[in-house]
Amino acid sequence: MAPWHVGLIGFGEVGGIFGRALAAHADVVEVRAWDVRFANDAAFRGQVPAAIVAAESCAALCERATLVISAVTAANTLAVAVEAAASIRPGAFFLDLSSASPGAKQQAARAIEAAGAHYVEAGVMTSVPPYGIRVPMLLGGAYAAALGPALVALGMDAKSVSERIGIASAIKMSRSILIKGLEAIVIESFTNARRYGVEDHMLPTLDETFPGIDWQHLGGYLFSRVAKHGRRRAEEMYEAARTVEETGIAPIASRAIADKQQWVAQFAAAHVFDGVVERDGWKAYADRIICATATPGPS
Repeated sequence: MAPWHVGLIGFGEVGGIFGRALAAHADVVEVRAWDVRFANDAAFRGQVPAAIVAAESCAALCERATLVISAVTAANTLAVAVEAAASIRPGAFFLDLSSASPGAKQQAARAIEAAGAHYVEAGVMTSVPPYGIRVPMLLGGAYAAALGPALVALGMDAKSVSERIGIASAIKMSRSILIKGLEAIVIESFTNARRYGVEDHMLPTLDETFPGIDWQHLGGYLFSRVAKHGRRRAEEMYEAARTVEETGIAPIASRAIADKQQWVAQFAAAHVFDGVVERDGWKAYADRIICATATPGPS
């Protein structure tokens, strides 16, 4: 399979991390990147490192790549696959990192495979930045077992779990409900306690019930992650709700989690959290939310 011509669709945080690592690998001839923002944002396009070629279009990228990596948001999963299918090389691999539902991944797979290329879904199992390109990934699809060792050789932590499209995403989404749900619950619980002025009474009860968790530290981490990535997390949770709905189960909690993530994302977009960082602790984030939603205090 090597040497590789890599094409990255989506040059956000994840695309940038993967692109820089792959551009430095001996088995990679070139890395090209495409992002819809390139078309109208010259400054953003100018941020692409010299080791990576900024493609002129998605089609131009797909025409050259033997490995296309889609690192777009969940909402764009299918549209990007359909666009890529119009120009992708027969026999090329399409690795889909997006956090979409099994149904969405299956639709994307049909588009890519109809063009004669090989679709492989990836369930990215945790936050990318701490791990970089070695973030744990579960692979699915008819070509997952074949591509897995090649990705490992490129420095990734990739493991094939099924020949069926949707299994890796189902694992990922089931986990996301719990992880993003914990974020949403902590934000609502802690902010509510702070608003009533009872956090110093409430948190010790959590320490007693769950003695292995540092709730003060965890709170700061969870608030910071949602404040920074709430919009993307909300999109993922709406896909998680779709994942649950595809089984016939009512996605009541998943939708509520998505709504809470989106609620926090709206504060971030309004610059409510500007200047606050994780080390400031969860109270700093909660205080900004309280100020932004100021109403007469509880009696």
